[in-house]
This record gives sequence, C-alpha cells and structure tokens, in this order.
Amino acid sequence: MSYRWNSSLETGHPVIDSQHKELINAINNLLSACLQGQGAGEVGTTIDFLIAYTKRHFGEEEALQQKSNYPDYTNHRTYHATFVQTITELSAELKQAGASPVMINKIIRSVGDWLVNHIQQQDIKVATHLKKAGA
Repeated sequence: MSYRWNSSLETGHPVIDSQHKELINAINNLLSACLQGQGAGEVGTTIDFLIAYTKRHFGEEEALQQKSNYPDYTNHRTYHATFVQTITELSAELKQAGASPVMINKIIRSVGDWLVNHIQQQDIKVATHLKKAGA
C-alpha cells in the first residue's frame, strides 16, 4: 500500500502542502523499502529522514500557528509531539526487529494513516486560520 497525494490532502497553504508531500513521499519510500526486503540500514535511513523532516515540518507549522495566534495551538502541538514519540519508538522497534509484514502494517497504521487523518482533520483547520489571518 502506498499513499497518493490528492485534493483531500490539500490545505491550500503552499508551504504546508509542499512539506506534506515530502512526508507522504518519505512514508512511501519507507513502505517500499520494507516491502522489497531491503536491509535494516536502508529502512533505518529512510525512517531517520522521516523523523528529522517531521520535526522540521512540525516546527515550521507551529511557528506559523504561534505567529497567527492559532486558537488550538496547544492541542495541535500535543498531536505533533505524540506523533514524533510514536515514530521514534517505531524506529527503535524497526531497527531491533527488522522489516517484517507485521512491522509494515504497524508503520502504515501508526505513521501513514495518522498523517493522512491529521492533515484532513487538523491541518485543514490550521490552513483556514492562516488564510484568514493573512499568514
């Protein structure tokens, strides 16, 4: 399974959408590496990139929220922190256990599905607020 960028994932904010596309690509690269049975090193490199890029994206998105006085900033930041913790734990598990079908399913549920749901349910609200605030 891979994730395809489509209009349901567009927030309308060019920077946020561009970064979301990068995250979707990174998740797809990770899933592809797992499905192809590539060594733990390559899978590890891909998930390490995903962790670093997620932290960068969340930091930039949160800065926009703070600058525009987004009313649900605290909750949104908590969602991000929980996701970073989850992906960091998955990375450790992946490095220890290797890329198995169980691990692939866990990545899909914990990373890909979370990101898609978060974009559609939370980031759309952020982008709407940013547009109204002129940010």
